[in-house]
Amino acid sequence: MNTTMKHILYVAAIFVAILAFNINNLSARDQILDEFDLEIQEWTQSCNQEIISLFENYLNSGGLTLAQLFDTFYIPIPGTEPPKYSTQYDKILEKSLQTILDSYLNKDKAIVYVMAVDKYGYLPAYNSKFSSSLTGRREEEFKNNKIKRILNDRIGLAASKNTNSYLIQLHLLDSGEKIMDFSIPLIVENRHWGAVRIGYMKYNNN
Repeated sequence: MNTTMKHILYVAAIFVAILAFNINNLSARDQILDEFDLEIQEWTQSCNQEIISLFENYLNSGGLTLAQLFDTFYIPIPGTEPPKYSTQYDKILEKSLQTILDSYLNKDKAIVYVMAVDKYGYLPAYNSKFSSSLTGRREEEFKNNKIKRILNDRIGLAASKNTNSYLIQLHLLDSGEKIMDFSIPLIVENRHWGAVRIGYMKYNNN
């Protein structure tokens, strides 16, 4: 193979790689949103603003410091499996944050979960239906008590660390159900705290 042909093939390979990169990014972030996606986006943005206001109220009133709110020193909670963690702020915010999350969970029957996670996937509060009392029965707790875990799976971390205007991902739940995960970055005092995530049914799960 001569030098000219090698050069042509090299350029072609680069072009294909760039095209594939753009297509993958398009499928991950820039999908064309249908009517229900746009409604979910509106609710996610509204939930995001309510949570920011909640955080700012605690900061302004002295109920929390900025250092406490951004605490990432996760203290293991003994006897929990999968492991749960506590921080300097989770017990302070838990009930009021849960109230906000539950109000958006009830917006539509297609919504599976609503959560606010920090940028490492930590879940300080969750929907009431996923926050039942600890029983010591692992299978039951895995399903019904998901609060205070670190959701650092691929989907979870992508949502937590995303700083674009939104991220929409196809998510396969433990139950095998396919849902869409719509997330928006949560910015407090010009710092990236994490994300608000809404999971919702959109695909045939049969």
